[in-house]
Formats: sequence, structure tokens, C-alpha cells
Amino acid sequence: MLYQSINPYTEETLKTFDLHSDAQLASIVAKADNTYKNNWRRKTYAQRAAILHKAAEIMRHNRDAFATPITVEMGKLFREAQAEVDLSADILDYYADNAEKFLAPVDLKVDDGKATVLSQPIGIVFCIEPWNFPYYQLARVAGPNLMAGNVLIVKHAPGVPQCAVMFEELFADAGAPEGTYSNVFITRFC
Repeated sequence: MLYQSINPYTEETLKTFDLHSDAQLASIVAKADNTYKNNWRRKTYAQRAAILHKAAEIMRHNRDAFATPITVEMGKLFREAQAEVDLSADILDYYADNAEKFLAPVDLKVDDGKATVLSQPIGIVFCIEPWNFPYYQLARVAGPNLMAGNVLIVKHAPGVPQCAVMFEELFADAGAPEGTYSNVFITRFC
């Protein structure tokens, strides 16, 4: 399975991306694990929110640049691609604004003693994402998981690799530590 940008209107292959080797994948996983253990999960909600807000701001500021690969790779109308960029930025802002409240400890009523539900990060979350909403699908997973303190490794659909790369670069540009959000080009995950 190749990762290729193919214009659905002209059927022209615009760009082909190499698959990650086993060694590259191992390095990505190790980096994500290190980032989770030694950095991201230790950040406060406010610190994580600042990065998600910055990512949303970058998307809005570069709306057309983010919309273009959606249109080129999957044929979505440009105005619809712009709307997806806006929605994705809104999702990142929403979780940045609300995650601390959503994840606050909840005391349970019990007959004897005390019980509290705690929401804590679990580590690396691996996501396999579809092609049809290439940023929305990522934002709805990235927003809550990054705010919870998890890190992400994402295998996006092979037909939208430029979108996958742009979304990974988005978090680096927003100031997230390397390994917080990683895109992988693989055929299977072992």
C-alpha cells in the first residue's frame, strides 16, 4: 500500500511518500514513549491548552494552505475544505477550553467509605484514521487525548498523506514537544 496524493479529478499522481521502515517506526514509538513519560503527561492543563490554542490559531491563520491538500487529494470543494479547517480549529479550542472540567475528579456516592473516579493519561494512543474528513477526524481524536496528557501516533488513510503531514507539522509549529503527535506511513502496525 503506497501513500500517494492522487488528484481525483485528473487522476494525476502528485506525490508519493515512502513507508516508514521498522527501524523508523521503532524510533517513533520510542520517542513518543519518552515524550509521554518525561514531558507531556507532566504538563498542566494550561500548558497543554496553550499548545492546542496555538495549533487552532495556526489553522485559522493558514486556512487556505490547510484547505488546499484536502481539495487536491480528495476532491472536496474548496469552500467545504475551508469549513473543515475551521471546524477542526474549533474542536481543538473546545477541548483546550473544557478538558480540565471534563476530566476533573468525580466523587461517587457509595454506602460505605469514599470513591472517586480519576481521569489520568494512559500513554501512547494509536489511531487509524479514514480519508473522508482528513483534519476533522484527527482533531476530534487529538483534542481530547492531548489535553488528557496522552501522546498520539496516527496512521492516516493512504490517499491523504499531505493532510497527514500538515497536521503533524501543525503541532510542532504550535510548540508541542517532538513525539507528542506523530504521523506514520505504514501498511500495518505490529
